[in-house]
Amino acid sequence: MSTLKDRLTADMRTALKARDELTTSTLRMALAAVGTAEVAGKAKRELTDDEVLAVLTKEAKKRREAATAFADAGRAEQAAKETAEGDVLERYLPKQLSDEELAELVAGALAAGGFDGKAQMGPAMKAAQAAVAGRAEGGRVAAEVRRQLGL
Repeated sequence: MSTLKDRLTADMRTALKARDELTTSTLRMALAAVGTAEVAGKAKRELTDDEVLAVLTKEAKKRREAATAFADAGRAEQAAKETAEGDVLERYLPKQLSDEELAELVAGALAAGGFDGKAQMGPAMKAAQAAVAGRAEGGRVAAEVRRQLGL
């Protein structure tokens, strides 16, 4: 079993004993998503920490998008709940890069690969994503790559 999944399980049990309903329900949801990812495909398998991290990142993004949608629809209470769930998940994610750090990493990746022009967008994104290593959302990375390529 992966250590991140063990940590999620242990933290959920602690929250359950402390009667912290928000943390308990959020971690249950996260562990269910991890379990779903484990059984996806032809055979059940244990996820690595990186794969568990990817699942948590996806779930946190869902919470942010849902909070925005609820806020836009005037449902402040539901938006606050989604934001709080997102905050619980953020504890398990790596610290996100600032805009300056992201620009620096993308510039380094583009220079190392010698990428320029619109035709190079795909390979440039692959190199930039590898340099960022999950510490920034794909949309932010893509926007920075486009900016630096002059698109």
